[in-house]
Amino acid sequence: MTMTTRKQQIHDLLKSIETGDPAPVAVVHPITYIQHNPETHEGGEGLASLFKRLSKTNPRVNLVRVFEDGDYVFGHTEYDFASTKIGFEVFRFENDLVVEHWDNLQPKPAEPNPSGHTMTDGPTEPTNLAKTLENKEIVRSFVDDILVNGRMERLRGYFDGDSYTQHNPQIGDGLSGLGAALEEWAAQGIVMKYDRIHRVLGEGSFVLVVSEGSLAGSHTSFYDLFRVADGKIAEHWDTIETIPPREKWKNDNGKF
Repeated sequence: MTMTTRKQQIHDLLKSIETGDPAPVAVVHPITYIQHNPETHEGGEGLASLFKRLSKTNPRVNLVRVFEDGDYVFGHTEYDFASTKIGFEVFRFENDLVVEHWDNLQPKPAEPNPSGHTMTDGPTEPTNLAKTLENKEIVRSFVDDILVNGRMERLRGYFDGDSYTQHNPQIGDGLSGLGAALEEWAAQGIVMKYDRIHRVLGEGSFVLVVSEGSLAGSHTSFYDLFRVADGKIAEHWDTIETIPPREKWKNDNGKF
């Protein structure tokens, strides 16, 4: 995995949950740090003590992929605490310090998806770095056209036939796998709705889209990571997390 300085700092920060080492937490601004996980208290000052306490539970942290886009570093992670969760972590830097953080976590299923893929396997290194902006626009358009506005007549234009690798735990490969899953959900009365794109981040062939919507009537945060090849969407990973009601938030910053 190729590491720039900021990527390495985030790698070390997340691994300190496992090791309890307080040193990597110094990358987080102790005063201006803004936390967007609604289940985590505000501020960066207590992170070292929190990570030290967590380390005593023998956690395991695996940063599967890490990318950088301007002042943002974002990672695809696997956490093994009392249970295993797959997550995306987004950090915003100002100068040399992290000042803001967002994340999205989903329990890891016991079995691979219908095509035998896990939530994290597949390529990890970005390619075609010169096409970052182009790939971000392709993915943004896909999410806006298909997931937000339901322009299904445009769906096939974003893919190379049925060649599409899917890592969602409930969906198989290809547009055929996606169609089968959507039909099954519809038969069960499960509606997935994207309302708004909040952020699009990318490095080369990888693009992460952060969106807000609902799943089965619950307020939901969608983090979708796409790999683009030759101008077409070739691979997809995601996490889906229910947003707790406002009265249960531990900070006032909002999920997004």
